[in-house]
Amino acid sequence: MNKNFVTLKANAKINLALGVVSKRKDDYHNLKMVMQTLLLHDSIFIKKIDSSKIKINTNLPWLPTDEKNLVYKAVNVMQKKYKLSGGVYIEIVKNIPISAGLGGGSADCAATLISLRKLYNLNISMEELRDVGRSLGADVPYLLTQGTAFVEGTGDIITKLNPHPFVYIVLAKPKFNVSTEIVFKKLSKYPFIDNSKKINAMLTAIKNKNIYEISKNFFNDLEIVTATKYPIIYDIKRIMLENGAIGSIMSGSGPTVFGYFLTKKQAFNAIKILQKKGIKDIIFTGVFDRKKLKKQ
Repeated sequence: MNKNFVTLKANAKINLALGVVSKRKDDYHNLKMVMQTLLLHDSIFIKKIDSSKIKINTNLPWLPTDEKNLVYKAVNVMQKKYKLSGGVYIEIVKNIPISAGLGGGSADCAATLISLRKLYNLNISMEELRDVGRSLGADVPYLLTQGTAFVEGTGDIITKLNPHPFVYIVLAKPKFNVSTEIVFKKLSKYPFIDNSKKINAMLTAIKNKNIYEISKNFFNDLEIVTATKYPIIYDIKRIMLENGAIGSIMSGSGPTVFGYFLTKKQAFNAIKILQKKGIKDIIFTGVFDRKKLKKQ
């Protein structure tokens, strides 16, 4: 490998289960989630440059490339913590929809942390890298781990699970964006629900590699907040379930809805119907298994 540059995939995520357990004194929430990475990914290219600057270029001209970008923040934190010399040039090819509940920005951030470890040959463990990630975003520690995982706390307690069986996935994002911060603030209007049974059922289904039981136990405590304001989320779920999906739910704080499909034919049929209903941002993908990739 040429040590002057690193290229890495930044995989998207979905929430198979998202339970809000309680609100903390620091205004964050304790969560219990089952998370899964997808084949859908952004691409990150990083190389060292003589300048001391952090230069970022993307295929989306409107995407911030300064301190507002999580990738920029990740480089800045690593430079200060590990006294990295010089600067870096970064290219981000975005395929994951923005502000969609799919962890795109956090995935890019996680891939950047891994890339910098490789680029500078840093002798640091993945656990240490996760500690850095915790300061950058709630989803970053998980997206450093990837695969199928049970995630607790504020996203910082991660237990790896058996790899998820392969299944085709359709992602459908309405034309609006959602603020995670606002969704959590509005969640306070709703009572907390004990989701222990649902979580346990999901974990058992994954252990048994039972796709039907996994999809049967999808749940997302944030869905009621986002879908109450944007009922089209319920419409997308209904269309998917009526056209071959064995399960469908909103991911994260939304607004993206995903559906599980056993065949490509069913998936593409659902896509055609969603398109006729005016949903334009639709992606066909599948689950990602970290064991099938080389160690990062």
